[in-house]
Amino acid sequence: MKRLQVLMLLLFIASPSLFAQTKMIGNETDVQKKQRLEWWTDARFGMFIHFGLYSGAARHEWVKHNEAMTDAQYQKYFDEFNPDQFDPTKWAKEAKAAGMKYAVLTTKHHEGFCLFDSKYTDYKATNTKAKRDLVREYVNAFRAQGLKVGFYYSLLDWHHPDYTMDNCHPLVQKDTSKANYTRLNKGRDMAKYRQYMINQVTELLTNYGKIDVIWLDWSWSKEDQKKGVGKGAKDWGSVELIKLIRKLQPGIIVNNRLDLADYKDGADFETPEQVSTKELAPYRGRTWETCQTFSGSWGYYRDENTWKTHRQLLDLLITSVSNGGNLILNVGPTGRGEFDYRATNALDSLAYWMHANSNAIYNCTYAPDSYKVPEGTKLTYNKAAGHLYVHLYEYPKDGKLILPGYNGKIKYAQFLNDHSELSYKTSGNDDLELTLPANKPHYEIPVVELTLE
Repeated sequence: MKRLQVLMLLLFIASPSLFAQTKMIGNETDVQKKQRLEWWTDARFGMFIHFGLYSGAARHEWVKHNEAMTDAQYQKYFDEFNPDQFDPTKWAKEAKAAGMKYAVLTTKHHEGFCLFDSKYTDYKATNTKAKRDLVREYVNAFRAQGLKVGFYYSLLDWHHPDYTMDNCHPLVQKDTSKANYTRLNKGRDMAKYRQYMINQVTELLTNYGKIDVIWLDWSWSKEDQKKGVGKGAKDWGSVELIKLIRKLQPGIIVNNRLDLADYKDGADFETPEQVSTKELAPYRGRTWETCQTFSGSWGYYRDENTWKTHRQLLDLLITSVSNGGNLILNVGPTGRGEFDYRATNALDSLAYWMHANSNAIYNCTYAPDSYKVPEGTKLTYNKAAGHLYVHLYEYPKDGKLILPGYNGKIKYAQFLNDHSELSYKTSGNDDLELTLPANKPHYEIPVVELTLE
């Protein structure tokens, strides 16, 4: 064995994780990746849309799992699927008004129902009372509004006859025994299901023009896979699947749920889901997007009432950007295909704030460490523009905001919403004292724009 080969073997034995980080599926450089993701990292804000048969059940997108339904029991939602108010142009206009720059629609969720006209299944929107390819209408509508277009595709499928059992399948919720797994898996062939996935992903990435994002969902932990209750990269054929995706859509952005963490280029971004704003700080310096709901459910849930307030939504957006990440907020249309009034109200509230303050979101990231965070605020930063944005979570009662250590670092200050000047003076050796008007601007969280030296 050559000396270099021996050295590589010793390195792998000593630190297999280090070796794994160097594994590559393709040959894209870091610079090329940064260029490919540039529009996405500049956008910062997107819309998720969970729409399917579960919208008619109106009690969570996992209703088939939660109530351990058989295909026969779930069939009524297919038979009655009739989104007569489906108008993706209206959706796109609401997303654009709210300041969102891209959208991701569930082309197929875990239930297995397809919103697109796939030639590989009869379980699709064109065979319902809708009689339409809803994905095509979505693509056309969002493109027309200048928004980037993304597809969500579930790796899980609770309807396909060849999809094998795991601990999330509806059919094993009442009996988790190994014997029941074996009984239900008789005649099922995961290889055939993998081919079905390949065929459908090929359709989605071939028949609808340029697709900007694909959200594949999801893989189990390594521990669950070892226990035999979950699925991962081998089950999905993830390496070959991502190769296919990149071949069909070279510019596409792919999330991290294919279980390819061993590869440096196994994903483009991380996906912290439904986490609190406090949990976002550790992601600083990484490439990520937090996926969040307006309420506690992704699909339409008529009787669910834990809807986030306007302030909570703003906090999610501001905190995401202040830690260098994106936010994608979910809407679950009703069974008729329109946004619930509570979602519309939330979008309208975001539209009002973003109209005045979007410069503090787009093209922004976390501030350099040299800029300390003033008390009661959060910071976002646009390096190219030379602007630092101070988000006023707490409006000073005395009208004085101390900018710690900012002396000599700024040359102008103004409110972002109306570009009205704000005066400041030195306070101590290194601090500045910013004078704010007694009347707070009519925004839940006003923003001060500082032009940097």
